[in-house]
Amino acid sequence: MNLNRVQHGACGNAIMQSLSSCTICQTSLTAISSACGQRPIAKPGAAMESNSSTCAICNGDMRRGGGGGSGFTADCSHQFHYRCVSGSLASSRQACPLCSARCRDLPSFRSSKSYTPSQPPPASRAPAQPFFRPMEPRVFDDDDPVLRAPRPLGDRQYGAASATSSGSLAVALSTHCEYSSLARDAPHENFAVLVHARAPGTGSAATGGAPSRARAPIDLVTVLDVSGSMVGSKLALLKQAMGFVVDSLGPADRLCVVSFSSGANRLMRLARMSESDGGKDLAKRAVQSLAAGGGTNIGAALRKAAKVLDDRLHKNAVASVILLSDGQDTYTVPRRGRDANYDALVPPSFMYTGAGDRSAPVHTFGFGTDHDAAAMHTIAEATGGTFSFIENEADIQDAFAQCIGGLLSVAVQELRVDIACPQSGVRVRSVNSGRYRSHINVDGRSASIDVGELYADEERRFLLLMDVPRARSTTDVTHLMQVSCAYRDMVTGRPTNVDGEDAVVLRPSRAVSLERSAEVERERVRLAATEGIAAARAAAERGAHEEAAEILQSGQRAVARSAAARAGDSMCVELSRDLQEMSTRVADRRRYELSGRAYMLAGLSSHAQQRATSRQMSGDSGTTRRTAEAALGTTVISTTGATASYSYVTPAMMDMLDRSRRSREMTALSQQRSKERRRSAHY
Repeated sequence: MNLNRVQHGACGNAIMQSLSSCTICQTSLTAISSACGQRPIAKPGAAMESNSSTCAICNGDMRRGGGGGSGFTADCSHQFHYRCVSGSLASSRQACPLCSARCRDLPSFRSSKSYTPSQPPPASRAPAQPFFRPMEPRVFDDDDPVLRAPRPLGDRQYGAASATSSGSLAVALSTHCEYSSLARDAPHENFAVLVHARAPGTGSAATGGAPSRARAPIDLVTVLDVSGSMVGSKLALLKQAMGFVVDSLGPADRLCVVSFSSGANRLMRLARMSESDGGKDLAKRAVQSLAAGGGTNIGAALRKAAKVLDDRLHKNAVASVILLSDGQDTYTVPRRGRDANYDALVPPSFMYTGAGDRSAPVHTFGFGTDHDAAAMHTIAEATGGTFSFIENEADIQDAFAQCIGGLLSVAVQELRVDIACPQSGVRVRSVNSGRYRSHINVDGRSASIDVGELYADEERRFLLLMDVPRARSTTDVTHLMQVSCAYRDMVTGRPTNVDGEDAVVLRPSRAVSLERSAEVERERVRLAATEGIAAARAAAERGAHEEAAEILQSGQRAVARSAAARAGDSMCVELSRDLQEMSTRVADRRRYELSGRAYMLAGLSSHAQQRATSRQMSGDSGTTRRTAEAALGTTVISTTGATASYSYVTPAMMDMLDRSRRSREMTALSQQRSKERRRSAHY
């Protein structure tokens, strides 16, 4: 059977002659024929007589090595250099990477034994080999097998500690009542009780020097915009940031890189980031192969990412997607504004419906000031991810680092907090849970909050409003609620149940003047500010920019007057700065369209989930920050400055941020020295 296919030599894609253009790079078939040349692809099992001495991937001379070293001939007669095919062939699929014909003697490239003595292992190769991408398979089931790490010696101790709330390896649950006592002779409505959950720490020095905990490996798909607007420094910064991501992943983590412009391409399989198996080398070559050009098709990109995760044969415990774009989708959502159906961008398998397993969250990054912030925020909100705004292009690596720091420290999954009211007459009236789903039973005697995943040291606060009945004359204490939680521990992999402390109030015979709980006051301030941000955004969207600015300024003044802020609470201080920053960005239409909308949506994403997102405040004059040129290694420094928002940042995120900044400084220093050496050699 003649397949009537030709291969585009520039991108390596095999296409049907009946198509008008290459399905990967969108080059017209006429252009392929005239500019790049085309060659027939033989049917499976047939010899390619005209190309019997050339590599089927790089077209190099097999007799001379063609830069690819020695090679082999598959059962289907296709010939390859070992080096050309090693980066794209999965050992679990004994098939020709070009025509997919099954092969009996296809060598494995997962082991150092597959390299000839004349070739160094991947980790020691220098310079890196060119990246050759084979035709995408119909089903993405070519992912690397996951590593099953042995249980730590203290596994039994982990399990024992996880069963109680007293162990440092378990989720810690606590409650805080608005007042410590209530007069027994009167009922009380909307009495506030704060439920506080904290995930176990990483066991680093920041957590008191406790033994380091193992972490769950991740399946990460990075979806990267390479449209025409990414040309130049943007693309160079993206490659540098992705290099840091690759270096940060461990040998049990798996990475897949998807690029998109007018269409979407899977650049590599979901591969383990192992030095010895060549996974990191493959990923770095895939990143360096990125080239800018074309439109922006976010919908196609997310569908490709969903297919990677849906088709995989193996699964790591944690899965996530990072989406970066600097433009607006004109393929799936041609309309903008209020009429835009941004939900159409999200594949069904990424939507979280509240039943069954959670989907992989998509953490979105708006790059620069021309991206569609509403679309990126909708995607994150629909999948349980976060939206970050990278206003300064130079900050892309730090933004990725903060996100990766969280993803590589997932400590808890499937967390559900349960509340029960043991005493007659006590009822739960409402639960302020932000983006997290909550449920109150019809009788109000119990409630639950579906939290899901927590990073190490991450905290969640939920404010419950309760009805407390009049107490009997002989009653000294009212038990308001019992708190417990159930989750899956990421170290042991076991379901775990933890009992928290009960919420109780004293019932004296008459009212006593008491101070309100600082924890409850702090959460009330945060919730009011979040509601103000949402109201201000709605006003700005309808063009009422003065009203939006006044809402935010009023909220900022309320935060500053709060007892928590006056006591120097760091969250309130950060929140006050955030509201002030937003008020300046919504003052007029131009500023709102340029950066105000994106900054506010990133803030809403953060406060609604109580999770850190990246966004930069304009800061005080004189504060220095690097421009894009500085991040790429030149010495241009801007004094317009910006400071990042650090709300909800965990120790693991801060550690990764510090690593990123040190890496950038070392890169800049190395490039500066190279520049000076070249200048000296010239003279």
